[in-house]
Amino acid sequence: MTQKELSYVEDAIGHEKNIIKIINITTSNLQDEDLISFMNEELNTHNNMLEKLMHKLEEKTNEWSTTYG
Repeated sequence: MTQKELSYVEDAIGHEKNIIKIINITTSNLQDEDLISFMNEELNTHNNMLEKLMHKLEEKTNEWSTTYG
């Protein structure tokens, strides 16, 4: 992974973390159960994406450690 690609992954991780925060704040202020349900589905989607991105970053870190560590 190039430095530029690594930077993109790091940016995407930050983006997902921000969206998760926004969803949590928004959901805590909602009363409509349909909207809460929708937001919880979105939260799951973004948590899954964050997990995938973190895993990708971890894989690359492990590869680097094995190669250069």
